[in-house]
Amino acid sequence: MAAYAIRRLLWAWPTLLAIVAVSFFMIRLAPGGPFDRERTLPPEIEANLNRAYHLDEPLVVQFGRYLGNLAQGDFGPSFQYKDFTVTELIWGGFPVSLRIGGLAILAAFLLGTAVGTVAALNRNRWIDHIVMAGAMTGITIPVFVMAPLLTLVLGVYLRWLPVGGWGGGDWRHTLLPVVALSLPQIAYIARLTRGGMVEVLRSDYIRTARAKGLPEWITITRHAMRGALLPVVSYLGPATAGIVTGSVVIEQIFGIPGLGRFFVQGALNRDYTLVMGVVIFYGVLIILANLAVDLIYGWLDPKVRY
Repeated sequence: MAAYAIRRLLWAWPTLLAIVAVSFFMIRLAPGGPFDRERTLPPEIEANLNRAYHLDEPLVVQFGRYLGNLAQGDFGPSFQYKDFTVTELIWGGFPVSLRIGGLAILAAFLLGTAVGTVAALNRNRWIDHIVMAGAMTGITIPVFVMAPLLTLVLGVYLRWLPVGGWGGGDWRHTLLPVVALSLPQIAYIARLTRGGMVEVLRSDYIRTARAKGLPEWITITRHAMRGALLPVVSYLGPATAGIVTGSVVIEQIFGIPGLGRFFVQGALNRDYTLVMGVVIFYGVLIILANLAVDLIYGWLDPKVRY
């Protein structure tokens, strides 16, 4: 297992290099530049700015310079956020996104697996139909519709929770974004768990466990659950990284100072270094999450051989 993890990490470097190269050249193909939103500048001042940030050099030279700085762990300065480096901006917003996304994926995993298991154990009964109907509803309603609805009902009408702001991470300000972010994931995980559990319950080793007289809860939790979670684990890898770094809509709706707002503002302002930093950070999270999924996969299913 350790040798496999090392091989995967070694193969991750070419993947990461490809992500850096594609992102670097694509963002510079977009029309506009990082200083276009500034008030009209004299040509001399604009030329000095381009020279200061090495934007007057050929793209190949800029790419080589960026790779050299990146090898030293330097994402460069932000073009729009003065006196801040991209590294400082990422580490300033990532803890907030990590807290929101981590709590959302944890809630989605616990509730989704529980609901999906209940539906599988009551297959084709009324509770199964209700769970699957609710899951389909949660999948089809996008988060940018669900979040305002929750805000309107729980925040405006009932006045149970604040409708915006971070509040220093207070649980009242955290609960509503976490619920809005986790609801679609609960629906996905419930469907995956239900499908996996229905398939596993038909297996020979489950029938053998029941024939031996094991209590039903032991059969489900110790034997069936491990096999049923395999598709869920495969889904959780990219979903976790996507939720943690990509909860742009939730952060914009609730005014949360997370990582998503830097990505949006960086793209709008053509802040090349900021967008590149967030993309690379996101790529690293995806690679590590997929590696963790494969390792957990092998732990859940001893038949897996890499």
